[in-house]
Amino acid sequence: MSQASQGRPEIREAIRALQQLAELFELRRRQLASEVGIGETQWRLLEEVAEEDFMPSMFARQRDCSPAAISRGLRELRDAGLVEASIGAEDGRQRVYRLTGSGRAALRRMRRRRERAVEAVWTQFSARELRGFVRFADQLSEALAGYASEHAAETRPATT
Repeated sequence: MSQASQGRPEIREAIRALQQLAELFELRRRQLASEVGIGETQWRLLEEVAEEDFMPSMFARQRDCSPAAISRGLRELRDAGLVEASIGAEDGRQRVYRLTGSGRAALRRMRRRRERAVEAVWTQFSARELRGFVRFADQLSEALAGYASEHAAETRPATT
């Protein structure tokens, strides 16, 4: 840590609090998904399949993961009876994925449970507190994204 940040213990405390918050959000997402018998990644995939314009290859690019990983996740959802696949009407090379009745029910249950959690936790805070949090989170996100963008070249593998 630099000299400037060493004289500001609140920086380390803020980072610790943010890490704790991120870990708790991750835990809660895992819990919600587990309550309907799927994993967190499958939940995200299930929500994407619910959208009319779902395309596995685009989802893989957005999530920066391999198409094979998305195919595995879709196969798991299909095996669980939550998603069905059919051949695309316009392009026979494309598969069209849709939620089954069970998939829609699972997504509804997760969304209801998530809303109950939002009600139980977030309504404790005043509108003023929430607006302050949003303002700070947006500023922090912008600063982190800018820093990451500036240093992206440092993390890319060298090409030969």
